[in-house]
Amino acid sequence: MKEYHMSKTISQIEQKQIDAMLLKANLAMSKIKNWNQQELDRLAQAIGWYSANEKTFTKLAQMGVDESGIGDRDGRPAKRFKIHGVLRDTLRQPSTGLIERNEELGLEKYAKPAGIIASLIPMTNPALTPPVTGIYASNSGNAVIYSPHPRTKKTTFEMVEVMREACRHANAPEDLFQCISEPSIPMTKYLMEKSALTLATGGMPMVKAAYSSGKPAFGVGAGNSTIVIDKTADIAQAAKNTHQSKTSDFGSGCSADGNIVIQEEIYTEMVDALIKEGGYLCSENEKVLLEQAMWDENNNRTFSTIACKPQKITQEAGFKIPDDRTFLMVKNDGKIGPEHAFSKEKLTTLMALYKFRNFDDALNIVKEIYKTGGAGHSCGIYSYDDKNIEALAKAAPVSRMMVRQPQSKSNGGSFTNGMPMTSSLGCGIWGGNITNENITLKHMMNYTWVSRPIKEDRPAESELFGEFFNQEVKYA
Repeated sequence: MKEYHMSKTISQIEQKQIDAMLLKANLAMSKIKNWNQQELDRLAQAIGWYSANEKTFTKLAQMGVDESGIGDRDGRPAKRFKIHGVLRDTLRQPSTGLIERNEELGLEKYAKPAGIIASLIPMTNPALTPPVTGIYASNSGNAVIYSPHPRTKKTTFEMVEVMREACRHANAPEDLFQCISEPSIPMTKYLMEKSALTLATGGMPMVKAAYSSGKPAFGVGAGNSTIVIDKTADIAQAAKNTHQSKTSDFGSGCSADGNIVIQEEIYTEMVDALIKEGGYLCSENEKVLLEQAMWDENNNRTFSTIACKPQKITQEAGFKIPDDRTFLMVKNDGKIGPEHAFSKEKLTTLMALYKFRNFDDALNIVKEIYKTGGAGHSCGIYSYDDKNIEALAKAAPVSRMMVRQPQSKSNGGSFTNGMPMTSSLGCGIWGGNITNENITLKHMMNYTWVSRPIKEDRPAESELFGEFFNQEVKYA
C-alpha cells in the first residue's frame, strides 16, 4: 500500500503552527510538574473513562471505519477494553519520584518526564492509539502532540478533543494533548525534530523518518504473524482462536494470523475445523485471481482489499463465495519468499496454509517466512508439547510468542495473559526497532539512578578467571 505524498518542505504557516503547539505543551507540562502520584492517577482515570466509555468509543471507533473505508464497523468498538487494560497497568505502577529501591545494591531509581512526545497515529487505530499513548504519557508528566494519518484525521482529532475534555474535568491543563488538524509529512517531520521523543505507529516510511529525526524514537515494525499447530493441539480451540484473531477488525492489525503452519497428521482435520469456523479454502485458480487483486503491478498491497470482508476481496478478484464465510485460506506449501506474495503480510481476512512433517520442518518454514517479512513482530503456537514450545521460542526471530491464544487479541496484552497492555509493539533489532517490548508507561520516562556505597563486592581472581587463571600467556 502506497504512502500518501505531500510536499517535502514545511511552510512558514505550518512551522508556526507546530511551534505554537510546542509552547502550549511545555506550559501544560509545567503546570503538572509537581503533581503527586494520586493526582496523576486521577488524571489517568479521567482520560480512561472519557475515551473508553461505551457510547463515546463506539461513536469514534465507527467514525474511524467510515472515514478510512477499512475495518469492521461492528467489531472495532470492542477495542475500548484495551484502554481498560492500559489504565489497569498504569494504576499498578509508580510513575513519579522514587519508583524503585534496591538496598542490597544501594540503588534508588527516580522517574521524571521524557518531555513532549510526538505520537504518529495509524489509520487502523485512529480512536484507540491516542488514549493508550495519552494515559501512559500524562501519567508520567508528559504532553503529547498527535500527528494523525490523513485518511483518519477527523477521528483522531475528535478523540483528542475528548481527552482534552477529560483534562478539564480532572483540573489538568487541556494542552497536555493537542492534535494537528491538517497533517502533512513536513509538519510531522518538524514535530519529531522538535519533540523529546517520538512514538511511531504506522507505515515503515514514517517509522524510518522517526529514527532519522535526530531524536529518540520508538518505532513499530511490520507484522506477519505465523502460527504453528502441532499434533498435540486442541484442534477445536485452535480453530476457534484462529477465527477470532483473523476476523478481528477484518484482520487490520499487524498481529492478525497471516500464516498457519500445520502438522501433516492433523492437517485435514484442522482445515476442516477452520472451514467449520467460517473459513473458505480457495482453489488454485481462485488463489491466482486473489493475488492479482491484492497486489498491484509494483507488488504493493491494494487499498481496496485491506481490512475488509472476504466477500469484498473475492468480488475484487472476480469470483464469489457464500455470504456466511468470514475469512479466506490459500494453500501455500513451498511458496515462501519475496516473489510469493502470500508469504508476506496480508492485513486482511486471508491466511496462508503450510504443512509440516516433523517439528524441525516447522521451524524451517517459520524461519523462511520471517526472512520474507515480519521478523521481530510475533508468532504463536497451539501445542501441549513443552519441547516444541521451547524449540519455537528459541528459533523464531520474534519479540513475542503466544501459546494457545488468539494472536491479535493477545500480543498487545489481554486480561488472560501477562503481556503489558499497549497498542504499540516494539519489534527489536530484527524489525529495526530499539526495543522488543510492548511500549508502555516505562518507555515514556527519564530515570535518575542514585547510588549509595555498599560493602565491597570483588570476587577473587581465581573465581573470575576459572580454569584459565595463572595459565601462561605466550603473547605477553
